[in-house]
Amino acid sequence: MNADAKIVQKIQMNVSQELILALDAMGGANAPQVVVEGAHLALERYPRLKFLFFGDEKQLIPLLKEYKKLNAASTVHHTDTVVDDDMKPAAALRVGRTSSMALAIKAVAEGVASGVISGGNTGAYMALSKILLKTVKGISRPAIASYLPTERGGETVMLDLGANVACDELNLVEFAIMGSVFATDVLGYENPSVGLLNIGEEDLKGSPVLRRAADYLKNYPGINFYGFIEGNDIAKGTVDVVVTDGFTGNVALKTLEGTARLIRSFLKEGFSGSLIGKIGYFFALPTLRLVFQRMNPSRYNGAIFLGLNGIAIKSHGSTDALGFSNAISVAVDMLSHGFKAQIEKNMEDVKVFLAQAELEVKTQG
Repeated sequence: MNADAKIVQKIQMNVSQELILALDAMGGANAPQVVVEGAHLALERYPRLKFLFFGDEKQLIPLLKEYKKLNAASTVHHTDTVVDDDMKPAAALRVGRTSSMALAIKAVAEGVASGVISGGNTGAYMALSKILLKTVKGISRPAIASYLPTERGGETVMLDLGANVACDELNLVEFAIMGSVFATDVLGYENPSVGLLNIGEEDLKGSPVLRRAADYLKNYPGINFYGFIEGNDIAKGTVDVVVTDGFTGNVALKTLEGTARLIRSFLKEGFSGSLIGKIGYFFALPTLRLVFQRMNPSRYNGAIFLGLNGIAIKSHGSTDALGFSNAISVAVDMLSHGFKAQIEKNMEDVKVFLAQAELEVKTQG
C-alpha cells in the first residue's frame, strides 16, 4: 500500500461488496488530475470499488490510462458542461443540469451509483443535491458536517458548516440527531456528547433560538446533551458533536483552518530565520513531521451532506490527491454503516418527541 495512503487511512475495514461511486471529475481547482489520482489511491485501499467519471473525456481518458487497475475499474461519461466556482446556486439549477456535477449526482438519484464526490462549487453542489436526491423523510434541511482533530486525540463532528445561514430551534435539533448518529455509527463513539455552540456556557446566554433548542435537547432521551459550549471548546474536544447554524459554523471552520496555516507558517519562519534555528529544525524534524501530519487538512478532507436521500461528499476544492482519496473513504465508510437507514429511524423518534413536547407546551399555556 502507498505510504501516503497508510498515513491518512482512517477506515480499518475491507469493502466486502462492490461499490460504485460517481465522481465529478471537473470539480475543484486541480481537476481532473487530482480526482483521477485520488481515485487511484482509494482503489489501493478498496480494490472492489468502481468509479463513474463525469467530465471531459479528452482530459480523463489519457489520465486514466496511466493507472491500469483504475482504468479497468472506471467508466467515463462525457460532458462539456462544468459548474464554475463563482456560479450562483440558482444559475446552476437553471443551466447546470448537464454539468459533470449534476450528472454525477443524478447517477446516485437513479441508483446507478451508491455515492457521489465533488470538489466543485459548494452552494451549487448542495442546491443540485437537494433537488435531485431530496431529503431523508423527517429532515427539513440537510447540513454540511465534517470531523476535526482535537487536543484529546480523537475527532469532533461539527455541523452545520455552511448549508443553512439561518436556522430555527427545530433545525438545530435535527442537526444534533444527525451528528450524534454520525458519531456513533461512523466514528464508533458510544453515547456521544452533543454541545450547542454559543457565546457562553450559561443557560441565559445566546439567542432565543439557541435557548429553545437547548430546552428540547435537554429533554430528548436519545441525545447525550452536554449543554452550551464556546469556540475554544471545539479544538479542546469538549464534546463529540458540535451543533451550530451554517453561518457560525462556516466562520468557525475557516478560522480554525487559518489558524492552523498561521502556526505552520510561524514554525517554518522560526526555524529558517537563523543558523541556530536551522540546527534546531534538524533535531526537531521527526517531531515536526508528526505535528504537520496531524494538522494536514488532507487527512480530514471530505465534508458530508447529512440529511439527503443519498450519500454526497464535498471535497475541498484545492485539496491534493491524498485529500480527495480521503473524501472517497468517507463515502465508503458511510455506505458500509448504513447511515441513511439509521437517520430515518431516529427522525421517526424525533417526530414523536417534538409532537409530545409541543402538546405539553400548549397544555401548560
